[in-house]
Amino acid sequence: MTMRRPREMDSGTLTFRDWTTWYRISGDLDDARRRERAPLVVLHGGPGFAHDYLLPLAALAKSGRPVVHYDQLGCGRSTHLPDASSEFWTVELFLEELDNLLDGLALADGYHLLGHSWGGALAAEHAVRRPSGLRTLTIADAPASMDMWVAEADRLRAALPKDVQDVLLRHEQEDTTRSPEYQHAVDVFLARHVCRVEPMPDELARSVAQMVADPTVYLTMNGPSEFHVTGTLRRWSIVERLHSISVPTLLVNGRHDEATEVVMRPFADRVPDFRWHVFENSSHLPHLEETAAYLEVIRAFLEQQEAAGGTTEGMAPGPAPGPAQCATQHE
Repeated sequence: MTMRRPREMDSGTLTFRDWTTWYRISGDLDDARRRERAPLVVLHGGPGFAHDYLLPLAALAKSGRPVVHYDQLGCGRSTHLPDASSEFWTVELFLEELDNLLDGLALADGYHLLGHSWGGALAAEHAVRRPSGLRTLTIADAPASMDMWVAEADRLRAALPKDVQDVLLRHEQEDTTRSPEYQHAVDVFLARHVCRVEPMPDELARSVAQMVADPTVYLTMNGPSEFHVTGTLRRWSIVERLHSISVPTLLVNGRHDEATEVVMRPFADRVPDFRWHVFENSSHLPHLEETAAYLEVIRAFLEQQEAAGGTTEGMAPGPAPGPAQCATQHE
């Protein structure tokens, strides 16, 4: 493989098996190495949701830290495989693609990782393997167990208006979840627990449009909606392996998030070194709902860890926030 060292605002593709992975670099990797600022690699959600909705994180490059976005296989600008079998779409596939990206962009010797939603689950799967170059981990609005995710989604769904609940249940029972009526009912849930910004931000609209155009990965691995999970991830869990994460870890979610405190708590209970920030006015996309505050939390976390020289000295892991408490554990 040819090693690439992209410069400011570079984009391109890397060969992955017989396909291509599209990437974008915000910032200058060579300059960042000279300044000892490891790049932040961002893993998008879905699965299959494309990177665009996470582009506000590119603003972190203004402080001299490169930010790497990429589209996972099957979505966005990477190779689409609509005819691939359900057995093809596995966690291991996306872990291999991430390793290929880190190697191909010459990042594997030092990088920070931020994963949102499904991307947070994927980031945790990467971290439990203890890769030598991983500096820190940020788990954003993500599950550690799909059983917990579904149970909490059912609880949130039960608080929707009864007519909305009836529409959802009827179409799920009749296997007509592609109907506009079902999608309109899903939108009621999304407006409460996924994005509370109106109108929908352009970055999010682009990711939604790409997923609608090719929903292969989302439908196969997740299912027809955020709360009706019928795909291959339905029994996925990393709970029993979280103790293996050995790097400083930041947990973030929104007070109104579908990734509720219950969903996030296994990370706090089992990751040895964590801190947790809850965004009071956000749901599942605090980087779009409280952008400035979000960027400051991420920036401060990364800089504090680098100031500590890659160790946990001076950082105080603490108890996870309670239901009515917003907590950030830094030093």
